[in-house]
Parts: sequence; structure tokens; C-alpha cells
Amino acid sequence: MAPGGIDFVAIGHLTLDLADAGQTPGGSALYAGLLASHLGLRVGLLTSVGPTFPLDTLPSEIQVVNVPAKETTTFEHHGRASSRRLRLVHRARPLIEAELPDEWRSAPLVYLCPVAAEVDPVLGHAFDDSVLGVGPQGWLRAWRQDGIVTRRRWDAASLVLRGAQALFLSQDDVAGEREVREWFDLVPVGCVTRGAAGATLFVNGEPYAVSGYPAKVVDPTGAGDVFAAAFLIHYQRTQDAWEAAGFASAAGSLAVEGEGIIGVPGLAALDARWTAYRHLFLV
Repeated sequence: MAPGGIDFVAIGHLTLDLADAGQTPGGSALYAGLLASHLGLRVGLLTSVGPTFPLDTLPSEIQVVNVPAKETTTFEHHGRASSRRLRLVHRARPLIEAELPDEWRSAPLVYLCPVAAEVDPVLGHAFDDSVLGVGPQGWLRAWRQDGIVTRRRWDAASLVLRGAQALFLSQDDVAGEREVREWFDLVPVGCVTRGAAGATLFVNGEPYAVSGYPAKVVDPTGAGDVFAAAFLIHYQRTQDAWEAAGFASAAGSLAVEGEGIIGVPGLAALDARWTAYRHLFLV
């Protein structure tokens, strides 16, 4: 832990997600921040939400810097997984370096995780000697006039990744293998998560298969961000990318077994699943 400061910074919009079951809080920063907090890290979130977002969803220990907005970033969800269609209903304010607290710049772990291209790419260069992870999903999204979310090129990839240590993508984010390989050539480590099939770990641009732990899937939302946060935390502790990927896979397998943020595992549950994962795949 950083003495007297924040251990883990997540930067991205907290969201309201609208589906058949109703309205729920979400966003990559929420899932990653909750996982880090559950594992005992002091967490700071830089975000932008409107006045109706239920900030009491977050543990009081998490420090939130909110850039006030009229509306919270809101998505309508139709379908699930690869067949999911998103519509952007509202978008909160952009997140820029001027909003970042100076004392957070020395945080050991940082996760940039936009959901609607809200994070200024230069924030990747705003930290001092931090392990920087990037979940670029929100930079890979565009939206039509009616709000339907589509794909777009990540034009700022080289700018962001030049200062990053780890890159995290879902197989649903991947449009072209060649482009993805070029991104992973820019960072020391990273992963493409593949649901029940596990993940592909990249180390210095070379791919390796990571086994997925058998899980009873209830809701896959946020599992990739739980995976990313778990990887960053374990990688910082061990400096072993293969072990970090296994630990992250164990965390992700727990995340899909609960509905929404309820699935974000606590320390005891993750320790037990990690022990089971090692016995199954690493012994």
C-alpha cells in the first residue's frame, strides 16, 4: 500500500444501465474499484455523474472525485454478451487531467477505463511511477444520432499505451486480430478475456492461453473489469504475469456468478477460488 495515500485509482464514468430487470449502477470504474476495495486497497475514483446516481452504492472507504453533470452516463441494454445492443441515452462530462487530485498521482496502481470516450488520453501520462492498466472499451465506441453504439478506430492507442504497463480487452471488443496484436506490442503485458474459454495472455507481444475456471454464469457484466483489477493487483505483488492471469481468471469466474455488482468477490471468496484454480490448473 502507498503510505498515507491511495493505492488504486480508477478513472471512468459510473453509469446507470437500463435493462428489462430495471435500472442498475454500473461502469468499468465501479466494478474495478469495488474489487480493489474488497481486497483491502484504498481506492480513488475519478468520475462524472448526475445528482440521481446512487453514490451510496459505493463503500464509504472509496474516495470519489465527481465532476458534477446534469445527467449520469446511461445505457440501454438489449440482449446479452455478443448479441448485446447498446444505446447511449445520456453522457456525463469529460474527465480531464485538471480534475485529478495531485495526491493521487503517486498511486501505485491506475486503471483507465472509459465507457463512452470520456477519459482524456493524456491522463495516461499524469502519474508518477504507477503501474498503469488500460481498458479501452469506451475509446472503441461511437454512437449514432439515435444513440445506438457502434465500433470505431482507437486513434489514440499509441498515445495512451506508450505509458501503460497492461492492456485489457474483451473478445467482444476485438474487431481485427492484426490491430490487436499491434496494441499488445506496445505494452509489456495484457489480456483478451474470452468468457468461459478463459483468456489470452500477452507477454511482450507473445500470446499464451489462460484457462477459465468453470462457473455458473448468472450475469457477465463487469467481469472483464474485475479481471483487469485483479490482474493489476496480483501482478504488482508478484511480478509474474502468468500467475496474475490465473488469479484474474479466478476473480472473473466469481464475478459472473452474481447479478451486477453483487458478483464482485470479496477477499475470502477469491482466496478460496484462487486455491481451487491453482489445484485445477497450476499444480
